[in-house]
Amino acid sequence: MDIGVIIFPTDKAIQPIQLAKEVESRGFESLWFPEHSHIPSSRETPWGGRAGAPPLPEEYWRSHDQFVALTACAAVTTKLRLGTGITLVAQRDPIWLAKEIASLDMISGGRFEFGIGYGWCVEEMRNHGLNYKKRREILREYILLMKELWTKEEASFNGEHVKFEASWAWPKPVQKPHPNIIMGGAAGPQTAAHVAEFCDGWMPIGGMYDFDGGLKQIHDACNKIGRDPASIDLGVFFAMAPTDDAIAQFADKGVKRVILPLPPSEADKVLPVLDKYAKFIK
Repeated sequence: MDIGVIIFPTDKAIQPIQLAKEVESRGFESLWFPEHSHIPSSRETPWGGRAGAPPLPEEYWRSHDQFVALTACAAVTTKLRLGTGITLVAQRDPIWLAKEIASLDMISGGRFEFGIGYGWCVEEMRNHGLNYKKRREILREYILLMKELWTKEEASFNGEHVKFEASWAWPKPVQKPHPNIIMGGAAGPQTAAHVAEFCDGWMPIGGMYDFDGGLKQIHDACNKIGRDPASIDLGVFFAMAPTDDAIAQFADKGVKRVILPLPPSEADKVLPVLDKYAKFIK
């Protein structure tokens, strides 16, 4: 099983370049960064969209841009895989996003992992001109458009939410046909259908969602369209403190990658946690 780590890369935390070097030197497989463009101070939507959630930690509104930070990491590493955990696809312009991803994949030598999600913060989306209730359908069309841009010499797309005339766009990703597209979050019927249709993997937050139930829905969705469910790579973001037993339980379910959480803190607090996690690699 591959072991990676995730952190909010903020202005108050260990900076991405130093972190990437430390993560790679300890033998971790991957480094993942989440994103939020901003958090409206009204705090209209509770954390995660869950009623009664605790106050939102400040790292949610202090993080660096994912792709700037990951490109910096790519420049100082050689083997470490670099992932978004996750990208809020529907809040971004898909044409620019496709180019950012292809550029990062080329600059890193094909080490990028594209984690995606729908998002939960209604007012953040509203500021981007995004209708929260349509975010899933918009994400789907954006991903389908990006696949066209990555794989076609002359790409076009005609959907309900995005229309794109025949155009040229380079660079193309190093990984063929494109970097892995990995859905985060719980797998209800619509998410399962999206995983089956256009994703290479599923990586929910362990302990927060019904993993077994979600996996069954994904298998059913794959069977419905004639896709082999085994073609969906499985991973888990750990929200809880990792243990050998917890990791082994996910391995028994077919999970190939676990991502362990780092505190959004300075090096003196992060590096001891990395050392502690390194034992799971061995």
